[in-house]
Amino acid sequence: MTDFSENILRESVVLQLKASANIKHAMLKRCVDSIIAAAGMIAGALKNLNRTVYFCGNGGSAADSQHLAAEFIVRLSSKRNRRALPAVALTTDTSILTAAANDYGFESVFARQVEALGREGDVLVCISTSGNSINLVKTAEIARQKGMKLIGFLGAKPGALGPMMDICINIPSDDCCRIQEGHITAGHIIVDLAEKLLFGEVED
Repeated sequence: MTDFSENILRESVVLQLKASANIKHAMLKRCVDSIIAAAGMIAGALKNLNRTVYFCGNGGSAADSQHLAAEFIVRLSSKRNRRALPAVALTTDTSILTAAANDYGFESVFARQVEALGREGDVLVCISTSGNSINLVKTAEIARQKGMKLIGFLGAKPGALGPMMDICINIPSDDCCRIQEGHITAGHIIVDLAEKLLFGEVED
């Protein structure tokens, strides 16, 4: 284990916390409208069309997909007792993921599921720090063909996914860690807003 002084470690912690906080302040200027629009799109699909929200991403974004799908199905606020909302993380079924990757290539692991399950009016949320993940691009193409709505959780550079999305939440950073922190913050806010739109404020 490399020997670092406590001062060096403390400085690293402080710098990273400040960097994370700065991104959140930048999101106040650049992401508020897109967050509100995404929440409205999702709430409208769930309320008026009785549709499903699908999430996909790779690595840490796969974990965010599971996290946010769970918030919709269970609930975000412990004070809000509401019905379960249909949401699916396309990142969780290892039998589907490995079969699709084996038979069709890794670029098809999410697209194959959207081809099978997606319906017109459903919402697909693509989470990517680079915006160029081939398996997400292919999934977005299938979703478009099926008449689904698309929301992108992306970075400052939206990549190939950006033009394919109906709504983009572009975290104003090129740092993967900071982008992911912005994504989960935006995701929590979207779930909260969707719950408000569908069920009203939390009762005391």
